[in-house]
Amino acid sequence: MPEILKHRSGAVATLIISNPARMNAMSRDMWLQLADGIREADADPSVRVVVLRGEGEKSFVSGADISQFEKMRSNADAQAEYERAVNGGYKAPTECSKPVVAAIRGICIGGGLGLAAACDVRICSDDTIFRMPAGRMGLGYGPAGVRRFVAMIGAANTADLFMSARKFGAAEALRIGFVSQVHAPDKLDAAVADYVQMVSENAPLTLAAAKFGIREALSDPADRDPERALKMVQACFDSEDYREGRTAFMEKRVPQFKGR
Repeated sequence: MPEILKHRSGAVATLIISNPARMNAMSRDMWLQLADGIREADADPSVRVVVLRGEGEKSFVSGADISQFEKMRSNADAQAEYERAVNGGYKAPTECSKPVVAAIRGICIGGGLGLAAACDVRICSDDTIFRMPAGRMGLGYGPAGVRRFVAMIGAANTADLFMSARKFGAAEALRIGFVSQVHAPDKLDAAVADYVQMVSENAPLTLAAAKFGIREALSDPADRDPERALKMVQACFDSEDYREGRTAFMEKRVPQFKGR
């Protein structure tokens, strides 16, 4: 059954994209479940980091589940409803106040590439295959999604990947800045675990303010909220965590942040 599975380990909430019969292709309901799962993790104060990964070793996300196209994308109204679900799934990682990390192995194509781009950090295995095949399918790709790619890898690289619709590997993804780390497949899980543990130990208010600041920098100027951004920074300086951070630094110990 295509679904989004949930796993919790300490302060880390993992959402597992599960549709192994179709290489973890995303159905409309899976996009809805993914958005709900991210919002649920964001609302839980005990969660510090969210991880997205595909089930198994063969695929992160292979794109949209094309078996649904005839039924759910057969006309303009159906397409609009489907797009709302997809866009909600893309927006959820960006709107989440907590860091969202994509752990990528195997196939990461189309909607999978777009979902990975919506995450804050991407870590992949060296056998990962990436592709944006929209040009081979006649699909339109929304400006918000294109903007994310341009901000991340630049206009020239974005144009290349969209216009050629070619496959590219982990080494190129690292070179152009799409991923932050590349690891051997058998080392990926440990590397992701080490990274998210490190992130989870940092001050939540600081990370939320930084993430919002990055989001502001990438958004349309008309949509920016500088007043909110400033309040989030001020909240850091007014927090118990700021006092704890200073004290821990002077005492040469690991700070114990509470998110307040």
